[in-house]
Amino acid sequence: MNVRRATLAVLSCSLALGSSAQQPAVNWVTGPGVVALGDQAEISLKAGHAFANGKDTQALMGAMGNSVSGREVGLIRPSSKDEDWILVFDYHSVGFVKDDEKDKIDKDALLKGISEGTEEANKARKAKGIPGLHVTGWYEEPHYDQATHNLVWALRAKDDAGGEIVNYNMRILGRDGYMSVTLVDEPGKLAASKPTADRVMAGFNYKEGKRYAEFRQGDKMAQYGLAALIAGGAGAAALKLGLFASLWKVIAKGGKAIILLVIAGIAGLRRAIAAAMGRGKDA
Repeated sequence: MNVRRATLAVLSCSLALGSSAQQPAVNWVTGPGVVALGDQAEISLKAGHAFANGKDTQALMGAMGNSVSGREVGLIRPSSKDEDWILVFDYHSVGFVKDDEKDKIDKDALLKGISEGTEEANKARKAKGIPGLHVTGWYEEPHYDQATHNLVWALRAKDDAGGEIVNYNMRILGRDGYMSVTLVDEPGKLAASKPTADRVMAGFNYKEGKRYAEFRQGDKMAQYGLAALIAGGAGAAALKLGLFASLWKVIAKGGKAIILLVIAGIAGLRRAIAAAMGRGKDA
């Protein structure tokens, strides 16, 4: 797997939207109902959940200081003020990703490469006065569901201050590329929010003609497979993991893997979303 050298990129954002003039006008859609995730997929929105389309997701990201790639196709969050999780959707039109590596994913080698790459990149972090990140293991080992063509994994890490970080990722393969879905929540709440996210994702479908099983000879092929999606490799463009958070993108030198970690300011996320939804500051 070829991972080109790149400089350390740090994308940060404020923890709350400022004045009302800075708050983007978001057309929140509340469930139940079916909403489109761009032109490739759709998802059944359940009662008690709210959806922002791609354009509004990009506006929210921009308002919070994150870069916008144009690949954002939506986000889902609970309407209740008692829950903080959020699902971020990005679509990557990279071509058909072959899943012939599904039984050959070397989780130990991947973890070693990601850990080594992260420690190498910590040298540049510390030179810039940025706290280091240290991979401590898998929160959930990589696994691929051949029926749903969903690749799932979660990394566990700590920063120099001992703060725990969990990066929970889903990649759902389609005919023309893959949908990147990232669950953002506090590490201590992830065990509770993950089953909810799984129920939400049960309503995900690619549109007719866009499904993985509808591949035809002559379709565009991706230049990498499942392992590269996990390690970062050619999938390093899968940003937008840190909505309303600090996004750390570490690309190792010397061919080692990268790590994408989210350090989520959950209190700020709550205030920001609450402001955009018109709830009070205590929401």
